[in-house]
Amino acid sequence: MKESGESAGDTGGRPSLQSGVGVQFLTVPEELAGQRIDNFLQARLKGVPRSRIYRILRKGEVRVNKGRVKAEYRVQGGDQVRVPPIRMSEESAPAVAGDQLRRLLEASILYDKGGLLVVNKPAGLAVHGGSGVRLGLIEALRQMYPKSPFMELVHRLDRDTSGAILVARKRSVLLHVQSELRAGKLGKSYLALAAGKWPRGRKLVEAPLKKNTLKSGERMVVVDGDGKPSTTRFQVEERFPGATLVAAEPVTGRTHQIRVHAQFVGCPLAGDAKYTADEVNAAFREQGLKRLFLHSAGVRCTLPDGTRVDVKAPLPAELEVVLSNLRKP
Repeated sequence: MKESGESAGDTGGRPSLQSGVGVQFLTVPEELAGQRIDNFLQARLKGVPRSRIYRILRKGEVRVNKGRVKAEYRVQGGDQVRVPPIRMSEESAPAVAGDQLRRLLEASILYDKGGLLVVNKPAGLAVHGGSGVRLGLIEALRQMYPKSPFMELVHRLDRDTSGAILVARKRSVLLHVQSELRAGKLGKSYLALAAGKWPRGRKLVEAPLKKNTLKSGERMVVVDGDGKPSTTRFQVEERFPGATLVAAEPVTGRTHQIRVHAQFVGCPLAGDAKYTADEVNAAFREQGLKRLFLHSAGVRCTLPDGTRVDVKAPLPAELEVVLSNLRKP
């Protein structure tokens, strides 16, 4: 599963790196043709702020085939990219995935074929670094697969959500699967534990969602007529005293969509520190719940060659325990 490290002189398809006097020269491999230059540099200049990358592009310090380029320039296979000297403090040095995280992620790979990875993401792991998070899923995977020239998220999951997430190892796969996502052809199914009794017959929630940022900087999503159209399908899987296990399929892909739509119908998700009342969450903690009960249970898509991908992610043991406790008389 985990790829071995590269030997000297072996780039494994990654951009080759030669060191000048504080200057780097990168050769773009064919696999990365079509990627924007700012994203190309961001993935290779670990720890360098994005603002710094835009600055050196704007000032013309980055040259492609000896000429200046703008941030939106799309690299081509064989392009020679000159990168000026950039100092990085120890604080900005990239975090390294530890052995424990690597072993966990290796055991969480559900599918790895045709340039597509499906990972059963653990709850609590952000999908990417930033905003105080030094290491996310995608950074860890890039370290685990050093010979992969391309590794990008197809979509995202909230940090506290566990389960299946798609990661492309080829740009052609990324573009194809994201086109399915935009066209509504990519299937994503979730399992969630909702507080209270889910309304009988309520299988579709259509409520526009709008993102707000509080003074504290916290991001909240609310149902608002000025928001973006949002639709989620729900299906009751099992009823308990004071709770309902539901399957949820988001038709649109808005931030916190399932969580806010569940709250909208009066059944916020168990363990949701953002949208569920503290006293409600306290009751679920007595049942052993220590996190948000929202799990990406399966994904469906096709590869560029037409291969159908349908992967299920088993419910984590800590959530199964909660359901077992709720079933006890």
